[in-house]
Amino acid sequence: MLLSRAQGLLARGRLRDACDAAAEALAHAPDDPKLLDAIGTLCNRAGDQRGALAAFDRAVALAPEDPHFIFNRAAVQRFLGNLAAAEADYDRVIALNPRDYEAYKNRSDLSTQTADSNHIGELEGVAARGVPDWRGEVQIQYALAKEYEDIGDYERSFQHLQLGAGTRRAHLRYDVAADVATVDWIIEAFPAGGAVTRGRAGAPGEDPIFILGLPRSGSTLVERILGSHSTIFAAGELTCFALSVVDAVRRSGAPPQGRRELIARSAQLDFAALGREYLERARHATPAGMRFTDKMPLNYLYCGLIVKALPNARIVHVVRRPMAACYAMYKTLFQDGYPFSYDLTEIGRYYLGYRRLMDHWQAALPGFIHTLSYESLVADQIGEMRRLLDFCGLEWQDACAKFHANASPTTTASAAQVRRPVYDSSVAQWRHYKAGLAPLSGLLEAAGIHTEAA
Repeated sequence: MLLSRAQGLLARGRLRDACDAAAEALAHAPDDPKLLDAIGTLCNRAGDQRGALAAFDRAVALAPEDPHFIFNRAAVQRFLGNLAAAEADYDRVIALNPRDYEAYKNRSDLSTQTADSNHIGELEGVAARGVPDWRGEVQIQYALAKEYEDIGDYERSFQHLQLGAGTRRAHLRYDVAADVATVDWIIEAFPAGGAVTRGRAGAPGEDPIFILGLPRSGSTLVERILGSHSTIFAAGELTCFALSVVDAVRRSGAPPQGRRELIARSAQLDFAALGREYLERARHATPAGMRFTDKMPLNYLYCGLIVKALPNARIVHVVRRPMAACYAMYKTLFQDGYPFSYDLTEIGRYYLGYRRLMDHWQAALPGFIHTLSYESLVADQIGEMRRLLDFCGLEWQDACAKFHANASPTTTASAAQVRRPVYDSSVAQWRHYKAGLAPLSGLLEAAGIHTEAA
């Protein structure tokens, strides 16, 4: 009964209430590992990683030979920054179930491998024996690509990456043209020159900080910096704004006939009501009385709506140099979303659309978007951090510069990296693959994007 209540609250987006209900369920749970695993999974989805760890710990103690429970605990250990414990758990999962290919991939991601300490031999052995499921094959290929890159064998790394990405793309139903057209429709619905201005009609009194851009561009790093400030809660990647827009459009009349109509009608919404709805949804995931960050990368699509609906919001656009940004996405096996990222031509076409839209927002909303370059942050950490905090209306706190000591969980693909101070090893990493990435760089150059410059 208590678990069902927590599940219902989670389904309605009431994350804080779901966490409270899950904690109560855990406190009264009998020694049933399956029930404890279900509670842990719910805590994980609701954002309570410490509650999830407590539940999974109990499940593993009751069923120490069940790799499923150990795998779930390993994931939470990673989110919490307990990387050695996570690696030990993944080792145990693999020993118990050598066909859990995701465990191999997740283990490879935990740390930078070295020539003396890596899993390449083991992974090559798995690949040589054959992986019966294409999903497992993708996991192993990405694990090999990552570990070969770590030890500096870039030729083998790119070979495995191409195999993994190509296999993943072959099992996706996706047309990048739809995403490119979406950019045109947004610009059409929110033209520069007056239609997109920060008005007085939005919801007052709240000032969330939107961190947006492309995935793998440094947004998690920026979130950790801001989330280390005593007045800011890092809420992660919220889906609240997109859901609020879609629901508001649906309530405004007949169901929209496709994406283009939905976008056109979104420009005619009651912006104050939209802002209030977003804040109500977001407050179910954030502590009362605190400002918060929303790190959903795809909110870059909604900048025009954000400034109309939330007059006090701040928008931080995190960027990387073109080839670094595109390569970082290409080499990432995303859990969900970003289907364009497994083909170099599609990455290039999507990137050009993204750049065109962000250039439009900068022209339509001068002064309302703070662009933060990852490369600039690496080169001048304190200076860029101070400029970021000033834009967000925050006073300097030393904790922001020590973000890597922040013990709060993170569940993105950067969960392991953000436990380290700022590092520059990824700034020019793409250059090791210039030949393989030539189709991408050629497409960008033909469109006027200088791949050797910022």
